[in-house]
Amino acid sequence: MSEITCVRRIAARPSTVFDALTTPEGMASWWCPDDGPVLSAASDVKVGGRFRVRFRKVNGSEHECAGEFLEIEEPRRIVMSYEWTFGGVPEERERVSRVELRLRLIDTGTELTVIHAGLYNEASARNHSAGWGAALDKLVRRFAASSSPHPE
Repeated sequence: MSEITCVRRIAARPSTVFDALTTPEGMASWWCPDDGPVLSAASDVKVGGRFRVRFRKVNGSEHECAGEFLEIEEPRRIVMSYEWTFGGVPEERERVSRVELRLRLIDTGTELTVIHAGLYNEASARNHSAGWGAALDKLVRRFAASSSPHPE
Protein backbone atom coordinates (compact mmCIF):
# COMPACT_ATOMS: atom_id res chain seq x y z
CA MET A 1 0.00 0.00 0.00
CA SER A 2 1.10 3.54 -0.74
CA GLU A 3 0.67 6.99 0.78
CA ILE A 4 0.97 10.55 -0.50
CA THR A 5 1.37 13.90 1.24
CA CYS A 6 0.52 17.33 -0.23
CA VAL A 7 1.16 20.60 1.61
CA ARG A 8 -0.21 24.02 0.67
CA ARG A 9 -0.19 27.44 2.32
CA ILE A 10 -3.54 29.19 2.10
CA ALA A 11 -4.22 32.87 2.77
CA ALA A 12 -7.17 32.27 5.09
CA ARG A 13 -7.72 31.38 8.73
CA PRO A 14 -7.94 27.68 9.66
CA SER A 15 -11.66 28.03 10.44
CA THR A 16 -12.29 29.41 6.94
CA VAL A 17 -10.23 26.67 5.29
CA PHE A 18 -11.98 24.06 7.46
CA ASP A 19 -15.32 25.26 6.08
CA ALA A 20 -13.99 25.08 2.52
CA LEU A 21 -12.94 21.47 3.19
CA THR A 22 -16.19 20.34 4.79
CA THR A 23 -19.22 22.29 3.57
CA PRO A 24 -20.93 21.46 0.26
CA GLU A 25 -20.46 25.07 -0.92
CA GLY A 26 -16.81 25.05 0.02
CA MET A 27 -16.10 21.66 -1.53
CA ALA A 28 -17.84 22.71 -4.75
CA SER A 29 -15.37 25.59 -5.16
CA TRP A 30 -12.19 23.51 -5.45
CA TRP A 31 -12.65 19.73 -5.47
CA CYS A 32 -12.17 19.00 -9.21
CA PRO A 33 -8.48 18.70 -10.18
CA ASP A 34 -8.87 20.76 -13.36
CA ASP A 35 -11.18 23.56 -14.52
CA GLY A 36 -14.18 21.24 -14.79
CA PRO A 37 -17.21 21.79 -12.55
CA VAL A 38 -18.23 20.11 -9.33
CA LEU A 39 -21.65 18.69 -10.21
CA SER A 40 -22.76 17.97 -6.66
CA ALA A 41 -21.38 18.00 -3.14
CA ALA A 42 -22.95 16.80 0.09
CA SER A 43 -21.51 16.70 3.58
CA ASP A 44 -22.70 15.85 7.09
CA VAL A 45 -19.75 17.09 9.16
CA LYS A 46 -19.76 14.92 12.27
CA VAL A 47 -18.05 11.72 13.28
CA GLY A 48 -19.98 9.03 11.41
CA GLY A 49 -21.36 11.59 8.94
CA ARG A 50 -20.78 11.12 5.24
CA PHE A 51 -19.56 13.21 2.33
CA ARG A 52 -19.96 12.79 -1.42
CA VAL A 53 -18.53 14.87 -4.30
CA ARG A 54 -19.20 14.38 -8.00
CA PHE A 55 -17.23 16.34 -10.60
CA ARG A 56 -16.67 16.48 -14.37
CA LYS A 57 -13.17 16.99 -15.67
CA VAL A 58 -12.49 19.16 -18.72
CA ASN A 59 -12.16 16.00 -20.85
CA GLY A 60 -15.81 15.16 -20.01
CA SER A 61 -15.12 12.24 -17.67
CA GLU A 62 -17.20 12.17 -14.50
CA HIS A 63 -15.93 11.00 -11.14
CA GLU A 64 -17.48 10.64 -7.71
CA CYS A 65 -15.86 10.00 -4.37
CA ALA A 66 -17.48 9.47 -1.01
CA GLY A 67 -16.58 8.56 2.52
CA GLU A 68 -17.23 8.87 6.21
CA PHE A 69 -15.87 11.40 8.69
CA LEU A 70 -13.87 9.33 11.19
CA GLU A 71 -12.33 12.09 13.34
CA ILE A 72 -13.00 15.82 13.53
CA GLU A 73 -11.05 18.38 15.56
CA GLU A 74 -12.45 21.66 14.27
CA PRO A 75 -10.63 23.63 12.87
CA ARG A 76 -7.36 21.64 13.12
CA ARG A 77 -7.89 18.12 11.77
CA ILE A 78 -10.22 15.93 9.75
CA VAL A 79 -9.84 12.20 9.12
CA MET A 80 -12.13 10.48 6.66
CA SER A 81 -12.51 7.29 4.71
CA TYR A 82 -12.35 7.74 0.94
CA GLU A 83 -13.58 5.64 -1.95
CA TRP A 84 -14.35 6.13 -5.61
CA THR A 85 -18.04 5.41 -6.20
CA PHE A 86 -17.86 6.34 -9.89
CA GLY A 87 -14.89 6.91 -12.20
CA GLY A 88 -11.71 7.66 -10.32
CA VAL A 89 -8.54 5.61 -10.38
CA PRO A 90 -9.39 2.08 -11.66
CA GLU A 91 -7.11 0.31 -9.16
CA GLU A 92 -8.95 1.97 -6.28
CA ARG A 93 -12.52 0.98 -7.21
CA GLU A 94 -14.24 -0.87 -4.37
CA ARG A 95 -11.30 -0.05 -2.08
CA VAL A 96 -11.48 2.25 0.92
CA SER A 97 -8.49 4.45 1.72
CA ARG A 98 -7.91 7.08 4.42
CA VAL A 99 -7.47 10.85 4.08
CA GLU A 100 -6.17 13.05 6.89
CA LEU A 101 -6.37 16.84 6.58
CA ARG A 102 -4.24 18.85 9.02
CA LEU A 103 -4.67 22.61 9.36
CA ARG A 104 -2.04 24.69 11.14
CA LEU A 105 -2.20 28.42 11.78
CA ILE A 106 0.77 30.27 10.25
CA ASP A 107 1.55 33.98 9.84
CA THR A 108 0.08 34.09 6.33
CA GLY A 109 -3.03 31.99 7.10
CA THR A 110 -3.13 28.20 7.15
CA GLU A 111 -0.74 25.44 6.29
CA LEU A 112 -2.85 22.54 5.00
CA THR A 113 -1.37 19.05 4.89
CA VAL A 114 -3.27 16.27 3.10
CA ILE A 115 -2.16 12.69 3.76
CA HIS A 116 -3.88 10.05 1.63
CA ALA A 117 -2.98 6.58 2.90
CA GLY A 118 -3.91 3.05 1.96
CA LEU A 119 -3.64 3.56 -1.80
CA TYR A 120 -3.32 0.41 -3.90
CA ASN A 121 0.13 0.96 -5.43
CA GLU A 122 2.66 3.58 -6.51
CA ALA A 123 0.86 4.31 -9.79
CA SER A 124 -2.33 5.03 -7.86
CA ALA A 125 -0.35 7.19 -5.43
CA ARG A 126 1.06 9.24 -8.34
CA ASN A 127 -2.44 9.74 -9.79
CA HIS A 128 -3.83 10.81 -6.42
CA SER A 129 -0.88 13.10 -5.76
CA ALA A 130 -1.48 14.87 -9.07
CA GLY A 131 -5.23 15.09 -8.43
CA TRP A 132 -4.97 16.38 -4.87
CA GLY A 133 -2.18 18.76 -5.88
CA ALA A 134 -4.18 20.34 -8.69
CA ALA A 135 -7.36 20.58 -6.59
CA LEU A 136 -5.46 22.12 -3.67
CA ASP A 137 -3.89 24.65 -6.03
CA LYS A 138 -7.46 25.75 -6.87
CA LEU A 139 -8.16 26.10 -3.15
CA VAL A 140 -5.04 28.26 -2.76
CA ARG A 141 -6.12 30.46 -5.69
CA ARG A 142 -9.61 30.81 -4.23
CA PHE A 143 -8.22 32.62 -1.20
CA ALA A 144 -5.22 34.33 -2.85
CA ALA A 145 -7.21 37.49 -3.67
CA SER A 146 -8.81 37.69 -0.21
CA SER A 147 -7.70 40.14 2.42
CA SER A 148 -4.98 39.00 4.81
CA PRO A 149 -6.05 36.49 7.44
CA HIS A 150 -6.60 37.28 11.08
CA PRO A 151 -5.31 34.84 13.74
CA GLU A 152 -7.86 32.85 15.69
